Amino acid sequence: MKFLRFHILLCFCLLSLGLKAQQGNNKLIVFQDSLIKLSGNVLATQSDAEKLDINGKFVKTLVEALKTPNSFAFPFDSLKNISVIKSPDQAFRILSWYVQLENGTYRYYGAIQMNTKGGPLKLYPLIDQTENLSDPNIITNNQKWLGARYYEIVPVTSGNRLPYYILLGWKGNTTLTTKKIIDVLSFDKDNVTFGAPVFDGKELKGKNRVIFEYAKSNAMTLKTDTKAGMIVFDHLESFDPEIKGKFEFYGSDGTFDGFKIIGGRLKLQEDLTLNNDPNASDELYADPKKNVKPIRKF
Repeated sequence: MKFLRFHILLCFCLLSLGLKAQQGNNKLIVFQDSLIKLSGNVLATQSDAEKLDINGKFVKTLVEALKTPNSFAFPFDSLKNISVIKSPDQAFRILSWYVQLENGTYRYYGAIQMNTKGGPLKLYPLIDQTENLSDPNIITNNQKWLGARYYEIVPVTSGNRLPYYILLGWKGNTTLTTKKIIDVLSFDKDNVTFGAPVFDGKELKGKNRVIFEYAKSNAMTLKTDTKAGMIVFDHLESFDPEIKGKFEFYGSDGTFDGFKIIGGRLKLQEDLTLNNDPNASDELYADPKKNVKPIRKF
């Protein structure tokens, strides 16, 4: 009889937990629908004042959504304009996005949500201070953030030291140039730090982060390559050898460099040979060195 009572009580508790989880999930779906609408309104609005006002409402709604129990497990994957990425160790996730202003520049927004295993919300707001940072290489915190829209997190561990995380991000800049960034995120108790001198290689001494800048009309690869076992990126050069430092004239020269994690540090590797898996569109590629047009089979 006692066993039967225990079994009934256990079933009741599990059913109750399941109902609460379902209710929380339904609530988050409603929040997500509101966020989708607000995000669309930001894109449809022309004036900066209106955009920032609507985005402020978006921020408040998002924070309310994240206060919902077990919100860390909710993907928010219908928010197409927001990047939501979890650390591979499931310790936290970063939500980041931007608002493009009338003058062609960008303002960034974001938050770090810690995985509290269903406990109270632990959220670090990311306050974009790009315009106020006189030196983009300085070590900052979440209140003085060099804004970016992150798309990849790479954990780095070494010995008994606290782990840190490499963040790969896109940073729209002006009407002339775009930036991509390799930043370093670390946690120490309740403190969040961006930037650390973990880069080794030519001209990298004292670098706390790496920022690439190139012509807005071009694209740049910056990603992890599992086959190569490193973070790889296009080598950028000026289109005109006589023009240096004017990044609106910079683009990929067709070669690749990378960072390999060795002993908890990022070691620069130059002139990499990357072998991609065969792809049906390979025959459409025109090698600029041969100046041959692709054969289009359609």
